[in-house]
Amino acid sequence: MMRKKPIIGVIDGQGGGIGSQIIKKLREGLSSEQEIVALGTNAVATAAMMKAKANRGASGENAILVSLPEIDVLIGALSIVLANSMMGEITPTISSAIASSCADKILLPLRVPGLEITGYVYQPFPHLIDDAIIKVKAKLEIIK
Repeated sequence: MMRKKPIIGVIDGQGGGIGSQIIKKLREGLSSEQEIVALGTNAVATAAMMKAKANRGASGENAILVSLPEIDVLIGALSIVLANSMMGEITPTISSAIASSCADKILLPLRVPGLEITGYVYQPFPHLIDDAIIKVKAKLEIIK
């Protein structure tokens, strides 16, 4: 059986600004044939990521849950694995499904109220995205 091409999923909520920046950088650094799926906790976030050139998009808890099994590499802010984060947009069901997903997860350690990561050294957001893209490329090479 021939293996499918790996699929990258980008998860974001609220206005989709973080996810859309990640997708723009992925598009710059990867083949135009690479499939990227935008998984938004709401339609506004999904629309922003689609505008950034995701191939497909899905909005809401059920759409995220249904789409997760096909994702090979998942990228988003650290808050996507924290129940009730993003002002409640990351439901306990979403965070649990993401944490349990077989996908390789690349999480950007953005500040979350009430959470401090020991040992983390602050980096500007563009540097975090650049580092994430390097990690995605490495994961895709392993999957191929």
